[in-house]
Amino acid sequence: MKQIHSSFQDAVKNIQDGSTLMVGGFGLVGIPENLLLALVETGVKDLTIISNNCGVDDWGLGLLLKNKQIKKMVGSYVGENKEFERQVLAGEIEIELIPQGTLAERIRAGGAGIPAFYTPAGVGTSIAESKEIKEFDGKEYLLETALTADYSLIRAIKGDKMGNLVYNKTARNFNPMIAAAGKITIAEVEELVEIGQIESDQIHTPGVYVQNIIVGHQEKRIERKTIKQI
Repeated sequence: MKQIHSSFQDAVKNIQDGSTLMVGGFGLVGIPENLLLALVETGVKDLTIISNNCGVDDWGLGLLLKNKQIKKMVGSYVGENKEFERQVLAGEIEIELIPQGTLAERIRAGGAGIPAFYTPAGVGTSIAESKEIKEFDGKEYLLETALTADYSLIRAIKGDKMGNLVYNKTARNFNPMIAAAGKITIAEVEELVEIGQIESDQIHTPGVYVQNIIVGHQEKRIERKTIKQI
């Protein structure tokens, strides 16, 4: 049995200043939005955030940015957030931009216990600066190290009381690997069921990776609306 929290504030209460957090989601899809709202309320600061993107100005990780709680952002895409751009240009935040495939593999490697790997992505660019380059079969590759975190905050459409999780569509992009790469994983689920109610072949994240569960309703905002003129 995992620790099942009754409030989002209780779920994040042990996250301290200076912690490294991985946060699931792809755009605004599959983000642990209630856990992020609770983090804003705590005022915890100097966070290092590892996530594919940084939300938008008024939602998701954008709320932590606005509140000046993030010291460093590690991600692959930050183009939807004007406040992020402002903080970068003003020198108020550290940033490490990583090719999306490399970011995904660094997180996956961290969860699998693989310390490093070689990739061709970034060879011959500024990404390769100060990194080991090795040749395999006549082609150059960069050495990239794995990523792990003190806490992983993720979201699933369904979970059981053992922490087994199921994700919905695009929410499956980063959440499963992030769930595995955190020392402590906190899962925000839309529905919590009894053990055995999720078929074993439907499980995307085994409960061994999850320590904490919280049930909550998600607002599920749309990142960018495109309206067809009729």
